[in-house]
Amino acid sequence: MTASSGSADLLAALVRLHEELAAAPLALDVPGVDAARSARQEMVGQLEDYILPRLVQIDAPLLTVVGGSTGAGKSTLVNTLVGHPVTASGVLRPTTRSPVLVHNPADVAWFQPHRVLPDLARTTSPSTDVGALHLVAVDSIPEGLAILDAPDVDSVEVHNRQLAAQLLAAADLWLFVTSAARYADQVPWAFLLAAAERSTAVAIVLDRTAPTAVVEVRAHLEQMLIERGLEDSPLFTIPESRVDEHGLLPTEAVADIRRWLDDLAVDSAKRARIIQQTLDGAIRQVAVRTHAVADAVSAQQVTAARLREDVNSAYRAAADGIAAATSDGTMLRGEVLARWQEFVGAGEFTRSLEQRVGRLRDRLLDALRGRPQTAQQVTEAVEHGLQVLLVEHAESAAERAHESWSSSQAGRAVLGTSSDRLGRASRDFREKADRAVRDWQGDLLDMVRAEGAEKRTTARVLAYGVNGLGVALMVLVFSQTAGLTGGEAGIAGGTALLGQKVLEAVFGDQAVRTLADRARADLNRRARELLDVEAARYLAVLEPVAVSDEAANRVRDAARAVDAVRNVEAPPVAER
Repeated sequence: MTASSGSADLLAALVRLHEELAAAPLALDVPGVDAARSARQEMVGQLEDYILPRLVQIDAPLLTVVGGSTGAGKSTLVNTLVGHPVTASGVLRPTTRSPVLVHNPADVAWFQPHRVLPDLARTTSPSTDVGALHLVAVDSIPEGLAILDAPDVDSVEVHNRQLAAQLLAAADLWLFVTSAARYADQVPWAFLLAAAERSTAVAIVLDRTAPTAVVEVRAHLEQMLIERGLEDSPLFTIPESRVDEHGLLPTEAVADIRRWLDDLAVDSAKRARIIQQTLDGAIRQVAVRTHAVADAVSAQQVTAARLREDVNSAYRAAADGIAAATSDGTMLRGEVLARWQEFVGAGEFTRSLEQRVGRLRDRLLDALRGRPQTAQQVTEAVEHGLQVLLVEHAESAAERAHESWSSSQAGRAVLGTSSDRLGRASRDFREKADRAVRDWQGDLLDMVRAEGAEKRTTARVLAYGVNGLGVALMVLVFSQTAGLTGGEAGIAGGTALLGQKVLEAVFGDQAVRTLADRARADLNRRARELLDVEAARYLAVLEPVAVSDEAANRVRDAARAVDAVRNVEAPPVAER
């Protein structure tokens, strides 16, 4: 057939919708995601099994799927309509076999694998493979009509129930079979209500009903159909009858159903109306239900963003903590303070704090010239102190991020995908921190050398020594906000001030401020880089389930595009 521009546009919009639904990211275990995944699977399946194939081959035979409750007599009805056994029937349940599709030999091409129900393999022999579709060609089924016997909708076998739902979703027409004993059961009515919601064409067969109860049961069933929006569905009654040696009902018991089906087969206009009703309803409902999936994708994006922010917040706090601890005097405690005191002769120094800075500078000059080993000890103490500081904050950030993720089901599930011990810093982090500190100290000394390369300062740099000036610069970096208290403030703060005065005597006030700012910024940068690598461990396990900001909009836009085309032109149905 040649599709009109309207059907071509609709087909293109539906193909896009299928792609967006299939790709909709729903990997995170957020509340309601199971329902969203199930809905997505149903819609993708219906697009693949029915909507797209039917729209492409709009003049294919009317596919009538016979479904219903366990023991309702579906297979017996199909065999009787055909005129001889084509599908197994009996009292044993569940029946494990391929679904059977009966058609006229002239229509065999319509049911090749690439057409309706493309994921089911084709077989022309009875099979126990429920993943195959058993095709039976018989002359007793008129051209333009096909009948498919589906498994029980309430089968005890999960796969049978799933297959029944899949086959019914691929039907142009449901021939829903129930019995006097089962017509009010909840499971069949759940399917019938779903059919009503998407305007699927349905006919009801009340089977296996005692002749004396037919009027009463039929009246009650009719009332139930009206209450549930299925008042236009044809209702046929088959009284309890004895089957013959082939398991077939008397011909007169199914005569009304057979005449109705034959009439559809010969009346292309009626057939077309049924196809259009079911197809348009299926398209409409898929487009409507897609918005719920888009909402679920939005929830995924929000959750993924929250998990990402949990990590970023934990490591950002760690970086801020390191920056604060390396500028508020915290580093001028313990071993670093002791080594620095030794370096400048702290005992005498503290007793002469009130004397002139010039005399203190002279004393420091003597220390710088005469005790290079002590300067190295200060450097090593700084190296150790910074390494401990970096490790502590990295461990703390890892713990905070792990605790944040562990507080939600989605976070716990993502953590479970990682083989790394994300709640702790990397095993090699201590080595990386040590290397970063040494590199920082080396670059700091290079800055001192570069600043002292000018002729006017070279002599002074040589007089004090690069290592000594570097130690003084480190101490100055660590003491910018004087965060120490009590005796430490007097000792460390005073000695830091002494180092600052020496540096200013060599380089000048502005140059010292510039050197200190550069050194501090370099240290903070290296710390952030180390922590970024640590945070990346979390972000790496989040990446496979991450959701882009536009993911939900793409799904919604695809649904809106389908509605826009539908509002312009309904899908055309050809008459045969």
